[in-house]
Amino acid sequence: MNFLAHLYLSGDDDSITIGNFIADGVKGKKYLEYPSKIKKGILLHRAIDSYTDHHPTVRLSTARLHKNYGHYSGVIVDILYDHYLAKNWVHYHATPLEEYIDNFYKLLRSNYDVLPARIQKMMPIMISNNWLLSYATVPGIGNILNQMNVRTRGKSRMNLATVELNEHYAEFKEEFTSFFPDLIKHTENKLKEL
Repeated sequence: MNFLAHLYLSGDDDSITIGNFIADGVKGKKYLEYPSKIKKGILLHRAIDSYTDHHPTVRLSTARLHKNYGHYSGVIVDILYDHYLAKNWVHYHATPLEEYIDNFYKLLRSNYDVLPARIQKMMPIMISNNWLLSYATVPGIGNILNQMNVRTRGKSRMNLATVELNEHYAEFKEEFTSFFPDLIKHTENKLKEL
C-alpha cells in the first residue's frame, strides 16, 4: 500500500501514524532508536507491506502489470490502490478527505524533528504538490507515476501505467474493494499484537 492507505490503517494515534509514515526511511533495526509508539508504527508498516505483497488478490493486480513493468508492478499497484481508497474515501472514513489530509500535513510539520532526513527532504514537495489529494483522480495518479518514473531514471516506465489503469479500471477497483477489508482486519489484529 502507498502513503494514504498506511495513514488510514494507523488509526487515531499520532505517534503510530508518524511511525507508519516514516517506516520506509528507517532501515533494519534503526527503528529501535524511536519512542515506543513510533516504533509500533514502523513495525505496523512492515507488517502491512508483507501482508499486501503476499495476498492472492493483490497478486492478481500485479500479474496484470508484470509483463510491462516487471518488479515495479507491486509499487504501481500500491499507488493504484491508494487511488481507489482516495476516490471512495467516504465509504471508509467519516472525516472528509481534504480535512483528513490537512490534519496529517499539520501533524508532519509539528513532528519535523523526528522525521528521517530523506522524509524531511520529501515532505515540502509532498505538501506543496498535495500528493495525497491527487490520488483521488486518474490525472493525479498519472502525475505521481511520472514522478516515480523520474526517480527511477526512466527505467520503470511507470509513467505509462495509467494506460492499464484506464483499460482495467473496473478489475483493479474490484480487487482493491475485495482486498482492503482483509487488510483492515489484519492491521487491527497486528495493532493489538504490537
